[in-house]
Amino acid sequence: MLTITGLKKSYKGFPVLRELNMHIEKGDIYGFIGTNGCGKTTTMNIICSIIAKDDGDIVFENENTKIGYLPETPALYGYMTAYEYLNFIGACCEYEGDINERTSQVLALVGMTESGRRKIKGYSRGMNQRIGIAAALYTNPELLILDEPTSALDPEGRAEIIEIVRRLAADGTTIILCTHILTDIERVANKVGILKDGRMVIEGKISDVKGMFMGTNAVNIKLAYTPVDTHPICHIDNIERYEIVNNGVTLFAKPGITEAQLFYKAVTTLAENQILPEAVQLQRLSLEQIYMGINSGALNLSLERSSI
Repeated sequence: MLTITGLKKSYKGFPVLRELNMHIEKGDIYGFIGTNGCGKTTTMNIICSIIAKDDGDIVFENENTKIGYLPETPALYGYMTAYEYLNFIGACCEYEGDINERTSQVLALVGMTESGRRKIKGYSRGMNQRIGIAAALYTNPELLILDEPTSALDPEGRAEIIEIVRRLAADGTTIILCTHILTDIERVANKVGILKDGRMVIEGKISDVKGMFMGTNAVNIKLAYTPVDTHPICHIDNIERYEIVNNGVTLFAKPGITEAQLFYKAVTTLAENQILPEAVQLQRLSLEQIYMGINSGALNLSLERSSI
């Protein structure tokens, strides 16, 4: 779908993008994350040809790829109704079909049919985001770019927007989702790119990215009851400490003990004591923990290993 190689952009001599590489396959929901000022919006604006690049290559599989773009703060006209606004968008885009029919279609896609005749100025933030998505979808884009579509929304509003993203992807739309709410990325995206200082420091399937980091050398054991301190699993040789939680215990390995060794010892101890657990699993870092670790330097990752 889209391959970016060596992308560079500077403002007044300050480099914002430093040889950025990025690869998106058709059908991906691509989580694009990074700190404020790291170059995310600049990248999206260059993809959409809103601003020019200084150097690098941007290659679409289909050179006539249609792009829809929802900026972080969409410019909506409060004196219009949603129907009027989207008809206006259709006219600006020179939509070749029936504009009234297309407006009704995109309003239905984002669940705004009943509210479409109301003035936009009376809409909630979530409803504004829906109208922004409807505008971005107007020309049936193959690539949809969403910049912070769930920011400032309550949990219910976020869930509604994420469900819209899921439906669009299921219908074949490729999506770049840029958000600071990393739990939303984990819920819906299949691939992630982490941008730092204008470079892509890690990119790949979310499951692969998580697999690169072995967490905190810990094992979570779920039981049918809350164990006590005298439980055999709390006193195996390979642990430095343990934490009892509701219906389970988390074991932390001693220095030099790998997760595999700790896992084996835990399972062996359970079997020897005829204790049947509900689950035994390695503790993995969340995407948010990985992101924070990379940005703080707690997790070191060489650029040579950045692509999975």
